[in-house]
Amino acid sequence: MEKHGQRVLILSASAGAGHVRAAEALLKDFQAHPAVAHGGEVQHWDILKYSTATFRYIYSKMYLDLVNKAPGVLGYMYKRTDVPWKKTFAQAFEKFNSGPFVKAIAQYKPDLVVATHFTPPNVMAWLLAKHQLRVKPAIVVTDLDCHAMWLCRSYLHYFVSLEETKVYLEQMGIAPEKITASGIPVDPVFRIPRDKKTTRHTLGLDPESFTILVSAGGFGVGPVEMLIAELMKIELPVQIVAIAGKSEELKAKLERMAKKSPPTAKARLHPVGFTKQMDEYMAAADILISKPGGLTTAEAMSRGLPMCIVNPIPGQEERNSDHLLELGVAIKCNNPPTLGWKIQQLMENPARLAQMKERAKAFGKPEAGRKIVEELLG
Repeated sequence: MEKHGQRVLILSASAGAGHVRAAEALLKDFQAHPAVAHGGEVQHWDILKYSTATFRYIYSKMYLDLVNKAPGVLGYMYKRTDVPWKKTFAQAFEKFNSGPFVKAIAQYKPDLVVATHFTPPNVMAWLLAKHQLRVKPAIVVTDLDCHAMWLCRSYLHYFVSLEETKVYLEQMGIAPEKITASGIPVDPVFRIPRDKKTTRHTLGLDPESFTILVSAGGFGVGPVEMLIAELMKIELPVQIVAIAGKSEELKAKLERMAKKSPPTAKARLHPVGFTKQMDEYMAAADILISKPGGLTTAEAMSRGLPMCIVNPIPGQEERNSDHLLELGVAIKCNNPPTLGWKIQQLMENPARLAQMKERAKAFGKPEAGRKIVEELLG
């Protein structure tokens, strides 16, 4: 039975772009549901905006600094804290810095809370224990694997990407009927069918050319220039679309690389800055070269787009990488100087590439957001 006039709150944290993108995707599916559209309301909050300046710095700026400058430290922290049901200093720190959030949620009075980051459920569990809140959060895990930080005893429902992750949660004591292997929610535009050649033409690309999409992520991080230089050595006709993200400096460097490319080169470079057309670029591409973030992975699979994994962040991205390789939807390049050769080998083996595309399409779950909303609202 549908619940009408529902007030929904979606909570994310802007430590990396993925958690926020998942929340924004869910927002659109909640807005389309009758329980919200007819007299209800849905809001998306970044929980970091309701915490102290110190907490925001640690969760966002320091996270990106570790990704770029000390990924090994990030991986060490990930493994050290992956102990099920163990209280950590980080969780205590979250509660200590949650004063503004407590006041805001008390004023909003949501009927349903959905979290796409592990911080909000931990804070809300603390508030529930103190009888300051009555709404248990639904939890949407935005990686293929589930770190211990996601584990919460006061929850409404868990939504995960894989059946294996569902089994893991069951082994951790989560009730099976309260876990759904829905997939990770992606923007509804990923459900729109797009013809590859037509989309290439619309984006100003050669409709007939093999297309490599290189993503630096929403914040423009990673050794992108080095990767592009290796891809430019490919000896077959190919076009390389390089997404620079929010980094204007990186986009300028890529544009200079494109201008310096000799007319006789088989590879053509197309630099792109920050874009909201990733679904179209993914529809136009034959393979994606990227870090295996949860949202990037979910979007690529929704488009049936195989991946070449480069330099995954130690911790959650390494685990995502393991799953993708096991599923047969990705290859991995451990040594950047071999990247061009590795992609060319795949181009010369169309049967293998076609198989990877079929597996990616089968694994993709573009309806995940709608499934989550239906599960929660009827």
